[in-house]
Amino acid sequence: MARGHLTRGDKFIKSLIRSTEIMIEAKGLSKYYGEFPALKGISFQISRGEIVGFLGPNGAGKTTAMRILTGYLKPTAGQATVAGVDVLEHPIEVQKKIGYLPETNPLYQDMVVSDYLDFIGDVRKLSKSRRAERMKIMIKKCGLENVLKKSIGELSKGFRQRVGLAQALIHDPELLILDEPTSGLDPKQIIEIRELIKSLGKEKTVVLSTHILPEVHATCERVVIVNEGSIVAIGNTGELQNRVGSKGTVIARIRGQEAQVLQHLRSISGVSDVRPAADSMGIKVDGIGRYEIRCSEPEETAELIFKAASQNGWALRELHAEQASLEDIFLKLTTKE
Repeated sequence: MARGHLTRGDKFIKSLIRSTEIMIEAKGLSKYYGEFPALKGISFQISRGEIVGFLGPNGAGKTTAMRILTGYLKPTAGQATVAGVDVLEHPIEVQKKIGYLPETNPLYQDMVVSDYLDFIGDVRKLSKSRRAERMKIMIKKCGLENVLKKSIGELSKGFRQRVGLAQALIHDPELLILDEPTSGLDPKQIIEIRELIKSLGKEKTVVLSTHILPEVHATCERVVIVNEGSIVAIGNTGELQNRVGSKGTVIARIRGQEAQVLQHLRSISGVSDVRPAADSMGIKVDGIGRYEIRCSEPEETAELIFKAASQNGWALRELHAEQASLEDIFLKLTTKE
């Protein structure tokens, strides 16, 4: 064999070494249903140990991307690897590395919880002793101690999601992919599942696909925003603010003549809009008005408002800057002007 020539097996091993810090790498993934493009050549990377939100409106292509990554769906074009393993060439190896909770929870309603988890462990080809060990860990981690002998059909939606998470984790995968994991849950159940996901993120790489913005904000470290089959932004909230140039807000409560205050606030450089804003005390109490100031640089604008209050003899009762929220960024990136 000529020096420098690598066999297919050598290339496979080399790719594994190269990708030790990259859990998911997608290059030019496309998926067409007839002439309809569900995905349009998306590319992204997710590192080991990250909790990443895959965010987009309904129909944006999130579920299609998740199904490709898990080997349940073949792309029309492009490549994807999980822990260095090609999804198309080695789908079974990839599935060993992934725990997947699809939007429709894969549960057998007439099975008892303990029997179901044992069954999934068997499907995952765990030995009897390993199965018992993993079941014990999952039952504790997912809080299933009190429902083990109940049939799945008897459980609340929140507990069914816990069982779904347990089945996704029973084989101790490196990567956990969750598609709309809190859909249909009540507020208490949502909080419980969020906390569970965050605790799992200390041990696993987690990809959370959702269209629910608070879900991403409360759980994820980084966001991939998808719209109409294309990636429109990747980064944490701060990076996305810079990426889209989103405006922030300054909130000020000022005692002063309203017309004068509004005129001066609107004249400040970088301010795009000023409006009186209601609060628990109403718009004006004892001559104090509350104002929302939309601007490009909230911190700088707040300083200028402080100086203006001093120069004009206004009593400043509240002043704080708020950066653009994830909701603001999302709407700007996914709404056609």
